[in-house]
Amino acid sequence: MLIHEDRLFPAEPGARAIARALYAQIKALPIVSPHGHTQAAWFANNEPFPDPAKLFVQPDHYVYRMLLSQGISMEDLEIGQPEMKDARKVWRIFAKNYYLFRGTPTRMWLDFAFQELFGLMERLSDKTADLYFDTIVEKLGTPEFLPRALYERFNLEVLATTDSPTDSLADHKAIRESGWKARILPNFRPDSVVDPEFHGFADNIALLGEQTGEDTATWSGYLNALAKARARFRELGSTATDHGHPTAQTADLPQAEAAALFRQVLTGEADARQQELFRAQMLTEMARMSLEDGLVMQIHPGSIRNHNRKVYERYGRDVGCDIPSATNYVDALHPLLNRFGNERSLTIILFTLDESTYSRELAPLAGHYPCLRLGPPWWFHDSPEGMMRFREQVTETAGFYNTVGFNDDTRAFLSIPARHDVARRMDCAFLAKLVTEHRLDEDEAFEVAHELTYGLVKRAYRL
Repeated sequence: MLIHEDRLFPAEPGARAIARALYAQIKALPIVSPHGHTQAAWFANNEPFPDPAKLFVQPDHYVYRMLLSQGISMEDLEIGQPEMKDARKVWRIFAKNYYLFRGTPTRMWLDFAFQELFGLMERLSDKTADLYFDTIVEKLGTPEFLPRALYERFNLEVLATTDSPTDSLADHKAIRESGWKARILPNFRPDSVVDPEFHGFADNIALLGEQTGEDTATWSGYLNALAKARARFRELGSTATDHGHPTAQTADLPQAEAAALFRQVLTGEADARQQELFRAQMLTEMARMSLEDGLVMQIHPGSIRNHNRKVYERYGRDVGCDIPSATNYVDALHPLLNRFGNERSLTIILFTLDESTYSRELAPLAGHYPCLRLGPPWWFHDSPEGMMRFREQVTETAGFYNTVGFNDDTRAFLSIPARHDVARRMDCAFLAKLVTEHRLDEDEAFEVAHELTYGLVKRAYRL
């Protein structure tokens, strides 16, 4: 077998037995995936996935950034090509270098999919590359592997995509009109119209104005257009927004100053400091709108995006060349929290790539302000060790109930059950440790395990 039934459980027999019992209770619970980057078009069209390379290699930056680090070019992997010329060749490159993923969560996710979905038991390598390719291709052509069938096989209860305010959401509408009862919801991601450094920023705002019938050349018209766009998302079931700002900086400017700043960024006259101030103001504006319309707010700061300039210039945004950076939360969030921090009807979920902030900043903030919750270990820390560090560093101050369960944040659809399985096992391992150390009663551990898997995410995201 590629994966062991006791993977990630404690080595000590007593703790392992408790972890097994906890996991047995929660392993079959539905998956709630409230934040991710899968494509609604997959489910609207319900067409077969094309081939293993397009399914496992091309959409997953965890995969190709590792290969790139070892000198394998993006051209060799046909990244960015509208049509793949030689999928088998790309797959063979991946298989030959599969050993690079030893010890990584990516290896665990992939092995889970290979074994549990495709019945493959031999390890992927250059020797088994064609066996894997042919087996996966054959199964992808069957009705059981169509996107909607996989959604149901994965026991997904909710799956959220991430969409721009100017997106037509046509695929979400098509899913609803088809009569299929799955809950596939859009998350509102306004980066393209709130970040002055985003490519085409002014044009994006003009398009937003056209779509909403508002004069987005004015501050009031711009805010009205954003509110209307959010309402359109809510009509299709959206419960959350998502903000990928470079920092967590917030501001609370008087309206006249905010309007003047908006004119500067819209005309391209703002310098770097003013651009950051505008992003900061927009986080506070988004919090105000969330208080009004009930959308949960997610803040994902701390990523230096497009760090590899040559890759960015050749392939564009979001191709896996992003690097974590140090992030301040206590000072940065203060303006927003001064205004809205005590609002119990507002939910703001904080994520971080800066683990040094867990016990120093994030846990104390979430352990005090009614509006704040802590998102799960994210991106580079979506790993067994990252999950354990998170629980160890935030639980003593924030407890379990100021966290929001797990979300997978994935573009790779077939990795969803694997990622949630890892999170469930690691939570059971952590709870088993508390029980064996007599810091938590066993009956409480069973309650907490259910909450971490299902209850907290449902309540936090208002699902």
